[in-house]
Amino acid sequence: MWKLFWIPLIAPFLASGLFLMHPMTDRANDGGGSVKAASTPSSPLPARPEHIVVVMEENHSYREIAGNPDAPYMNKLMKLGANLTNHYAIEHPSQPNYLDLFSGSNQKVTDDLPSHTFKTDNLAAELIKHGYTFGGYSDGLPKAGYTGPYDLKTSYARKHNPWADFSNVPASVNLPFSSFPKDYAKLPTVSFVIPNLKHDIHDGTIKQGDDWLKTNLSGYVDWARKHNSLLILTWDEDDRSAKNKIPTVLVGSGVKPQSYDVRTNHYSILRTIEDFYSLPAIGHSKEAAAIKVWK
Repeated sequence: MWKLFWIPLIAPFLASGLFLMHPMTDRANDGGGSVKAASTPSSPLPARPEHIVVVMEENHSYREIAGNPDAPYMNKLMKLGANLTNHYAIEHPSQPNYLDLFSGSNQKVTDDLPSHTFKTDNLAAELIKHGYTFGGYSDGLPKAGYTGPYDLKTSYARKHNPWADFSNVPASVNLPFSSFPKDYAKLPTVSFVIPNLKHDIHDGTIKQGDDWLKTNLSGYVDWARKHNSLLILTWDEDDRSAKNKIPTVLVGSGVKPQSYDVRTNHYSILRTIEDFYSLPAIGHSKEAAAIKVWK
């Protein structure tokens, strides 16, 4: 009897979404980066990009990059594209964040020790399964398919190369950056670009990282803005603070340039790519909404 009495009273609140329940993650510590605004299906997106290139930098917070005179090109991209001013990594240290973005999970990795092997769902495997293509381009990778932990001569580190950890991703997509196509129309559907430890600002300076990015990716950025394609520039984590707020920028023909303060994280990037290509959401990306920065 009391149930029937209360239904008319709470119906308006249910309709407004005030009683909407948010899914919980199974992560013990999300490092301040959990995103509560999940939706099923995720937010509508514009036409899928012909190509997406994701570039991962290292270990700097938003405040260390935004407005920094040693990072003129990165700050130029913030003005050319969507500057996410409230974007977060998931945790510390580096390696789990690469796995989070690539597979929606840290795969129970909580350190930077390399040479893991997984068979679980991941972005590359899902793209290939659904008829798309993937390429992972690592600066300093000694040769295609290389699975060693480091190359000290070239400052390559496998801990920043998550696709090398998955047995369901073909070795043929594990490529040195020297293989990055000069003809951008020949790029895979989705590419990841991982600068080496000097060029990603891990061991090198902010200026070194900014110079490398401009030298090697500005041509793609200019092309993407005219050819229905997209650059996503992000960082693995900040300077190991509890807040873990990082710079993230999206630049492309479909992007509406401005700053956005909606809270997002690595899972949001993964969910955006999945939704663009109608892929199933994997891992914690199921709990994230696609990023809304479109014209």
